[in-house]
Amino acid sequence: MSEIEVIPPAPTATLIAHCGATKIGRQDLRGLPVPEGTETHKPIPHHAVVETVIQALGYRHINVVRDDYAVTPDGMKMFGALVIDVEGEGVRLAVGLRNSHDKSIALGLTVGYRVFVCDNLGFYGDFTPTIKKHSKKLDVVEVIDAAVGKMQRQFDPLRKEIDVWRGYELSDADARHVIYRAFVMDDVALPKSLGKSVHQHYFEPEYDEFRPRTIWSLQNAFTSAFKALDAPAQFNATAKLAPFMQQMARACEVLQ
Repeated sequence: MSEIEVIPPAPTATLIAHCGATKIGRQDLRGLPVPEGTETHKPIPHHAVVETVIQALGYRHINVVRDDYAVTPDGMKMFGALVIDVEGEGVRLAVGLRNSHDKSIALGLTVGYRVFVCDNLGFYGDFTPTIKKHSKKLDVVEVIDAAVGKMQRQFDPLRKEIDVWRGYELSDADARHVIYRAFVMDDVALPKSLGKSVHQHYFEPEYDEFRPRTIWSLQNAFTSAFKALDAPAQFNATAKLAPFMQQMARACEVLQ
């Protein structure tokens, strides 16, 4: 398994390769073979997908500050995870992408402050603007530019949610209540063995960014504990966490 984790306070862009895929540099994508197209299927070179995404971001003054890629042994499928700096404002989000030449998966992009991409086809972000099949008439530049435009419109809501959660202080009792709801009352189907780890990550955080007792810090405690899970379980847990934390944020507001 290979994994890239962005050190806090940046978002998490997690790329996991554990089903035979191997990590590869952006510059090496150009050397991968591309099969011939058919009347109904138009393979898009992996490097063209990546370069078009980066170009579309650049046109909007959004810089890629870190990226990682993986490909399957036959080169047919590619997965990527990027961290972006939004318009030079110091606000960073994560982008996931995937592409295939063998019709096994459609071209896809996703964005969020927590993005998970795995070669077992796990694909998660807060907003997924496009999933397109490789038809003969597919214009990759047009499709990706439209998708990045839709992603950009989600930046403000994502940033506002992050700011709210960073500023939302929790009492220790409320934090324990959320952990109790997750692992004892089974409000969200997470492995019970992670309860102690979440508690430790929250009350004894590794990074200064998460020392304030906030909902943002509590969410990070959950995602930090998820790293102990295998890829499929980590994906499932990550996908379940966001709606649960939103529900708990509203509940804690009522409790106060």
